[in-house]
Amino acid sequence: MLKNKNIIIGVTAGIAAYKTPLLVRLLIKDGANVKVMMTKDATQFVTPQTLSVLSKNEVIVDFFDANHNWNNHVRYAEWADAIVIAPLTANSLAKMANGGCDNVVLATYLSAKCPVFVAPAMDLEMYEHPSTKQNLEHLKGFGNIVIPAQSGELASGLVGEGRMAEPEDILAQLESYFKNNLPLASKTVLVNAGPTYEPIDPVRFIGNRSSGKMGIAIADYFASQGANVVLVLGPTHLKPLEKGVNTILVNDANEMYENSIEQSKQADIIICAAAVADYKAKDVSTSKIKKQNNKLFLELEKTKDILMELGKLKTKKQCLVGFALETENVEEYAKQKLTQKNCDIIIANSAKNAYGVVFGSDSNQITIIDKNNKITKFELLSKHEVAKQIGRYIFNYCNANA
Repeated sequence: MLKNKNIIIGVTAGIAAYKTPLLVRLLIKDGANVKVMMTKDATQFVTPQTLSVLSKNEVIVDFFDANHNWNNHVRYAEWADAIVIAPLTANSLAKMANGGCDNVVLATYLSAKCPVFVAPAMDLEMYEHPSTKQNLEHLKGFGNIVIPAQSGELASGLVGEGRMAEPEDILAQLESYFKNNLPLASKTVLVNAGPTYEPIDPVRFIGNRSSGKMGIAIADYFASQGANVVLVLGPTHLKPLEKGVNTILVNDANEMYENSIEQSKQADIIICAAAVADYKAKDVSTSKIKKQNNKLFLELEKTKDILMELGKLKTKKQCLVGFALETENVEEYAKQKLTQKNCDIIIANSAKNAYGVVFGSDSNQITIIDKNNKITKFELLSKHEVAKQIGRYIFNYCNANA
């Protein structure tokens, strides 16, 4: 959720600064770009060298560095997508509440246009003092986000409120903020992806070459935009990259059908990218079929048509997106599928395009057709870029047809 976000960590002089290295490490692990600023006294509690190594950036302690170069606090404030001051001492809190500016941390804070999070840390009596509470209310009134101190054992030996929030809790606050401010934060998206394996006996199955890459990339894109994503995923060694994707693993077409139907009830957008087997063995052997004759005859029957059923169940508030993989007459067959299965959008691609077979590859070439008969063609792109284009198209379509 914080991938490529620019985060400034401001460290003031409190014993809770021992937690800051872990916070920096968690942010880096989450994909954020981190720069650390410290007050001079804060360097007595945790070394700039430690935070520099963890953040992979020079730590800023003063307005001028060792070579007398100016650390431009305005430029750093403009760079940041968020500022987190952790720990925030009572002294620095009072200065922030009253416009004090005697160090680089406070100067950057006063120059910030981005959201600012503060994690107070002080002793029990200090935290409960009326002036501290008033200063925290001032900060909230300025639009800052206060991450409340927690109860526990304090440096003085007392037990009560005043402990800085744990790094994991601060990270969760940041993730929640950015997720809730993403364009699809209020949407639930269902994606099914990957192949299905239809058993013949306990060893063999009917399957296809789908890797699930395209559907997984779509799930990742929607999750990166803040959506609550459910991915019903057939057999594949691949998995989503985004933490916010709730993955349900299935094997055969019936499991894919049951889970897709169930999860569709809460979905605003439904995307059927799975390569579901059209046929399955009518009778599945309970033991391995021995190789006895030159020929083996299997009686097949149709699997349930997931997209057709979802089209029947679709409400006016839902957007249904299907995929049409063809080997010939791609647009013609895709248009027929769009109408027959009551889709809003169909994604057409060819298994015999000029660039080669799409199964298992890292790229795809698609054509998007919607029920307004708008046709949009794309050149060959990476599947991650295709997912982005599909996601943006669906977002714009839903807004235009709301």
